[in-house]
Amino acid sequence: MAKSSNRTVPVPEGVDVALNAPTVTVKGKHGELSIDVKSGIDISQENGELAVTPRTTARNEFALAGTYQALLRNMVHGVTELWEKQLEIQGTGYRARAEKNNLNLMLGFSQPIDFPIPEGIEITTPTQTSIVISGIDRQQVGQVAAEIRSLRPPEPYKGKGVRYQNEYVRRKEGKKK
Repeated sequence: MAKSSNRTVPVPEGVDVALNAPTVTVKGKHGELSIDVKSGIDISQENGELAVTPRTTARNEFALAGTYQALLRNMVHGVTELWEKQLEIQGTGYRARAEKNNLNLMLGFSQPIDFPIPEGIEITTPTQTSIVISGIDRQQVGQVAAEIRSLRPPEPYKGKGVRYQNEYVRRKEGKKK
């Protein structure tokens, strides 16, 4: 049996879990998330913990059990504490400013970029060169961070661009005379 499917997901106080046949809904202080579960997986709640078990001993059902266990753990974490990604901008004149529904980015192009902020995501800019993306859905937070980074990924010669905080960018040596 897969080790990850043996583990249970602890459900802290203040989090409500509703198990309706193919759907699991998790409610917390920050919001509500739901997921549809495949037919070969059983999810039960006992003693404040969620147990994910496969119905048969098929290899793919063990893999799915571990996957759903991780997804449920991420959902519980997201509704209790928000998921967060931090980006930093490096380059002369590069800066960001969060407005109501847009993130205004100046990344060295001739025109500024207005990135629309999706529903369920909160973007703040504590400084002009840092961006904080937060939300309850881990996948959505990571996707938005990747989309913003892809607007101007860090280049290897001077290191200019948008990068994750503490991301290592391998630098190349320029031309020699």
